[in-house]
Amino acid sequence: MTYTANDEENKGRSTDNNNHRQMDYNDWLPVTASREAKWYYSAFHNVTAMVGAGVLGLPFAMSQLGWGPGLVAIIMSWAITFYSLWQMVQLHEAVPGKRLDRYPELGQEAFGPKLGYWIVMPQQLLVQIASDIVYNVTGGKSLKKFVELLFPNLEHIRQTYYILGFAALQLVLSQSPDFNSIKIVSLLAALMSFLYSMIASVASIAKGTEHRPSTYGVRGDTVASMVFDAFNGIGTIAFAFAGHSVVLEIQATIPSTPEVPSKKPMWKGVVVAYIIVIICYLFVAISGYWAFGAHVEDDVLISLERPAWLIAAANFMVFIHVIGSYQVFAMIVFDTIESYLVKTLKFTPSTTLRLVARSTYVG
Repeated sequence: MTYTANDEENKGRSTDNNNHRQMDYNDWLPVTASREAKWYYSAFHNVTAMVGAGVLGLPFAMSQLGWGPGLVAIIMSWAITFYSLWQMVQLHEAVPGKRLDRYPELGQEAFGPKLGYWIVMPQQLLVQIASDIVYNVTGGKSLKKFVELLFPNLEHIRQTYYILGFAALQLVLSQSPDFNSIKIVSLLAALMSFLYSMIASVASIAKGTEHRPSTYGVRGDTVASMVFDAFNGIGTIAFAFAGHSVVLEIQATIPSTPEVPSKKPMWKGVVVAYIIVIICYLFVAISGYWAFGAHVEDDVLISLERPAWLIAAANFMVFIHVIGSYQVFAMIVFDTIESYLVKTLKFTPSTTLRLVARSTYVG
């Protein structure tokens, strides 16, 4: 079989068209549609992803581990995750001339196109989807607590309706086209996480100055219970540092040039974020355990019953925070769903497709 000049020309056009379509997909998909992020976007995106409502459980983890082991566990978790995050930032552009914008792409580079994708993608989606479910419930619970503290006559409203209200809000916010378009939501969420951490700390210190335990031990009174509590406490601390599953996607929104690769502004934002993280975590963990000892609740805000208006404000801040956290984690799910729809099922990229796909996920 012989090839003519026309065949070669048609083949070239076909290749160009395929490359053009691929480029158009990346220009439309939410993770890579906009690469205009600043270094401080990285800072508040990482704070939003990292400092969740789990920080309020750190005093409880301290009560399970004790002063020494508890502080060591928090500081070691901070150091280990700080180092592993540095590794992710470096790997984003480890291949010359190529950006690994998504975790599955890094998996493909490491383990091959098929094995790498199926090793990484299910694990990442499991984290993202499970986190969004937790945020849905936490958002509803926090809003319910806020309303009941300010309006006691509304205690009869079931928590289910608050969760549905949170989901309805997410239906609207989920139509944001790309990662950079939720920067204000993410900034507000990061600010709220810092503020409710400080409220929990200051209120605990105020409570502790009035009355605090004379001795500090652990919750368990038998060897078995102390062992199980220790594992539980370590798990609580580990969960509080669960923000790495969006690192590559956050870096994908930052521009990159040979002179200023994306890892430089990304790392600058990460350092700022991790300073904020350790401040929040140590303040809440130390003050909460100092004030209540082994009797602290699994959410330190529950132990802090007064003043009601301050606890109500903290619960409302948690509500605002998880709105942003939900969006940061959901954006990766949206990217995966929309990529499958347009690349594999050959749907045409459109606002309607995005509306249906994202609303289905939230629902």
